[in-house]
Amino acid sequence: MRIASTAKVAGPSVTGMDQAQHQALFDLSGRTALVTGGTRGIGRAIAETFVLAGANVVVSSRKPEAVAETEAHLRALAASASVPVDVLGVAANMGDAETPELLVASAVERFGGLDILVNNAANPIAAAVGEQTVSVWQKSFEVNLRGPALLTQAALEPLTASGQGSVVHVISVGAFLFSKGVGIYASMKAGLNALTKSHAAELGPRGIRVNALAPGTVDTDMVRNVGPGAAESMSANTIMGRPADADELASAALFLASDASSFMTGQVMVVDGGMHPH
Repeated sequence: MRIASTAKVAGPSVTGMDQAQHQALFDLSGRTALVTGGTRGIGRAIAETFVLAGANVVVSSRKPEAVAETEAHLRALAASASVPVDVLGVAANMGDAETPELLVASAVERFGGLDILVNNAANPIAAAVGEQTVSVWQKSFEVNLRGPALLTQAALEPLTASGQGSVVHVISVGAFLFSKGVGIYASMKAGLNALTKSHAAELGPRGIRVNALAPGTVDTDMVRNVGPGAAESMSANTIMGRPADADELASAALFLASDASSFMTGQVMVVDGGMHPH
């Protein structure tokens, strides 16, 4: 049975905020979140944070083994923290056209609804100008742009019914930089930034907020796979002079998903250690 959250924040009250209201701002108790690309890196950290904040979590990625391991890990995390939530893992490829409907149906069947959608799954395919092919463009488009667009569309009904619907598109600060060698990936993330604003405008009347999270360099498998020292070299010229830990992005995602950002929509939160003066 679905349990509705009572933590809705409509805005400041005449008498101000008391301690209970303050603590409720980041409380996701009674809500259900779907996190794509949730078995490693930023996505896994977001799923962990949402579980600890009290949300039921549906976590998805391509590899069944990784999904099963992450589901077990999140269940153990919830148990160790004595958080009464449930977790569902669904193996699915965001590049497949039928995946959006599958993921939403799985969430609704298991938990009775959906309140939070985090479009985090990404394909880091890169090719320099002169080496780009139709196939490379298509693979990037299907996962990085079409996937989030169709998943958001598939989730319209339950997000509207939630009354607290929040969508977080994970883009990249690369969408705003001179992205040498990774123009395909950056252009998809720039497109997802544009969709963030369009989705916010269209879905606002439904009570659904839509924002984007734009990470800079994060110490994840994706970045480490570039080569030894990649994370450090990519972040050397930032103000903070280091890569982010995935948990530092997860806390920002929690802000965007929760009532703490109840009057925020159509915006991009840049969390890049001072890489780009957005």
